[in-house]
Amino acid sequence: MAFNVAFLSSLLILSVVFSPGNALSLNYYDKTCPTAESIVTNTVKTATSRDITVPAALLRMHFHDCFIRGCDGSILLNSKGNNKAEKDAPPNGSLHAFFVIDSAKKQIESVCPGVVSCADILAFAARDAVVLSGGPTWDVPKGRKDGRTSRASETTSLPAPTFNISQLQQNFRQRGLSMDDLAALLGAHTLGFAHCSSFESRIYPQNSDPTLNPTFANRLRSLCPVNHKAKNLGSTNDPSPTTFDNTYYRLLLQQKSLFHSDQALLTNPKTKGLVYKFASSHKAFTEAFVHSIIKLSSITGGQEVRKDCRVVN
Repeated sequence: MAFNVAFLSSLLILSVVFSPGNALSLNYYDKTCPTAESIVTNTVKTATSRDITVPAALLRMHFHDCFIRGCDGSILLNSKGNNKAEKDAPPNGSLHAFFVIDSAKKQIESVCPGVVSCADILAFAARDAVVLSGGPTWDVPKGRKDGRTSRASETTSLPAPTFNISQLQQNFRQRGLSMDDLAALLGAHTLGFAHCSSFESRIYPQNSDPTLNPTFANRLRSLCPVNHKAKNLGSTNDPSPTTFDNTYYRLLLQQKSLFHSDQALLTNPKTKGLVYKFASSHKAFTEAFVHSIIKLSSITGGQEVRKDCRVVN
């Protein structure tokens, strides 16, 4: 029964996401706010120069935004009254760098008031995060609107680190994303840090996951001792957590991935072939990633342009 409720909830969300009238364009702000993207880029650069973890945070924030109600900036809204917002749900507890979006929005509002959505600012910031990490660039389609709804309960629709390949496929398909998109977008795990709670089920009890390299599993157990109470323990996603590269895929083939959902890519012939392809060609990975993130970030569903990214108008 729980599965059916979650599935119906996803369908309800998608009915909002794929509503008509949300067409995006590359030149949307050319006349109304031509400096918007450069303002965001400079803001992300400044924040990254002070905190190297900012790019990974912004990219993850964009992903989590787009998977709930589309890319509508709902991840940015604060909880209010009895409503607990997405950002305060357990899957988003470690998200940070919201101040980057706030800063960019304030600057843009001073030159183009009421024109540029918070959802677009977040999409620009995610692109800049990848570029500043040594990854590819792309033209971001523009014209998203900001949503007026943000519910913590809907974060159950996010893909979980414990998902198998069937669950991943269904989760991505519900958002119009293919197996190719799945394999490419999980490559975003080349950036950032993961808390112990997201992969402890693979390392305890010992030898519980035969797909995990034993030496690597021992290292993870040393980083995440049993019954630890520290909230910030964990591991970087790969040895180069601030560089956007294809190391993630090479580690998959060495059975050194953190999440069960990562290793699941090797359990399907289609995605397994793509893992081998991306592991051997950085160019193939970045080209596929750009195609897929544009597709993901073009899922829309908002209704307004917020004046403040944390509250509805």
